[in-house]
Amino acid sequence: MKLASRLQGRQHPQIWNSASQLADIPIISTQTLVPEGARAVILAPHPGDEIGACGGLLQLLSNLDMPMLLISVTDGELSHPGSPLWTDERLRIYRPHPQESVDALHRLGVSIQALQWVRGGFTEKTLADHEAQLTAFIGHYLRPGDVVFSTWRKDGDSDHDTVGRAGAVATESIGATFNELPVWAWHWPAREHGRIPWHRARKLRLDVWTTARKRHAMHAYASQLNREPASGIAPLVPRVILDRMGLPYEIVFI
Repeated sequence: MKLASRLQGRQHPQIWNSASQLADIPIISTQTLVPEGARAVILAPHPGDEIGACGGLLQLLSNLDMPMLLISVTDGELSHPGSPLWTDERLRIYRPHPQESVDALHRLGVSIQALQWVRGGFTEKTLADHEAQLTAFIGHYLRPGDVVFSTWRKDGDSDHDTVGRAGAVATESIGATFNELPVWAWHWPAREHGRIPWHRARKLRLDVWTTARKRHAMHAYASQLNREPASGIAPLVPRVILDRMGLPYEIVFI
């Protein structure tokens, strides 16, 4: 996830809970997004992005037994700067995030055996410096007919934006379909709603159980949800992110 600092001091309303355009977004079905015979490919810059961006979609695809590939670009090894509890050395040794991702998928009801999972091992916060390498890496795993879901190229986080750009180039070169998922953009101030490409937005409806499982899955990332009072470090994933996950839909830019 990341970018907790961008939310500090921000008050409601934010785009996710105030933009009038949200009510008018056309509905799209899972089968329209990912036609029969296609494979869904999810690009996650950081651990937890696959849940925050499309935890509902993952469940719907799994329920339909559709083939899926999850590409985790980084493992979140630099996720706790200045933490006396999660030092860089401890993160490198124990690497909690991959196991948290396994737990999160389990909470969604998505079997690890039912999808292909590739971990890129790229270093977070430096993806923009290795964009060409990342583009080639993503392209290596794509095939014609895939339907790719990536973080939005203008989401406001360098890693999210880079994965979006790299994913778009790789997808176009292979002849696949590219879709984008806004994550941090929903938490921009309401006055910035004009920056959202509403004409590209489609709404994927989630029922109450799918929504509940998505929130439950995000709680698997204990290393990102727990604060450290002794050192004054706030949770990496602030409460407002979990609040947004209670919405009965996900938005995709097609």
